Amino acid sequence: MLVAPAGIFCLIAKTFATQGLSSIIELIKYFLLVIFVLFFHASVVYLPVIKFYGNLNLKKFFSGIKEALLFSFSTSSSSATIPITLQCVKNQFSVRENIASFTIPLGATINMDGTAIMQGVATVFIANLYGIDLFFTDYVSIILTATLASIGTAGVPGVGIIMLGMVLNQVGLPLEGIAIVMGVDRFLDMLRTCVNVTGDAMVSIVINKSEKKWNGLRSNWKFLFTEKASKLSKHLTLKQQFKLQSKKPVSYTHLRAHETGRNLLSRLLLEKKCRGGGGGGGGGG
Repeated sequence: MLVAPAGIFCLIAKTFATQGLSSIIELIKYFLLVIFVLFFHASVVYLPVIKFYGNLNLKKFFSGIKEALLFSFSTSSSSATIPITLQCVKNQFSVRENIASFTIPLGATINMDGTAIMQGVATVFIANLYGIDLFFTDYVSIILTATLASIGTAGVPGVGIIMLGMVLNQVGLPLEGIAIVMGVDRFLDMLRTCVNVTGDAMVSIVINKSEKKWNGLRSNWKFLFTEKASKLSKHLTLKQQFKLQSKKPVSYTHLRAHETGRNLLSRLLLEKKCRGGGGGGGGGG
């Protein structure tokens, strides 16, 4: 590690000696463009989903994941940030354990949007620097290769610049161009890791909210079905209820043996009324 800065300086010095000092200006443009695209991606894709679908205030969202963002910025590793991200989404946003334990590790493995952005911009930058024209098919190949390479990239620092060689080889660009962007890649790696961690937290919150909505709908359907079934059972006759309980055809003889106390009371009152009417008629004669 002590000789690494000297080695990188020698690589960059050789590249600038070959390409000229004008490449420094182009490198600054590349650096600023990658930062702009990273923030544009987070602002256009992540933040609207959090605001409108997750119904979460953006200030509260960033305040809840600030520990994960600071840790990812300092380590440049999505995998190392997994415990911090899990703690933030569970404690600050009440994401369920079974959801967070699935989305966060999966996102740290395949959600490498920042790496794909860097590889795409770096490939076009190196092609322009070497004066190599790219056709439409080359751009399509860059998009597909950068996306697949970012999915297969490990969540450790500096791996994105290594996978960049596969993208360059796919479109026939010189691998020596990696030395040009290597000098500024460390800071860009820190920023794109923050973007990746933000996406992991966003997906966890949105999935947790959608699961709550689905569970609420399912509970409402169950309640409505139970209520409707109870109302329907009130309109069933005694014979129909007995059929549903016994699941056997019955006759009125069997039903008479299973009369309720209410029907028995009604019959006794009717007999008493008849007797009272008969007694009143005899007194009049």
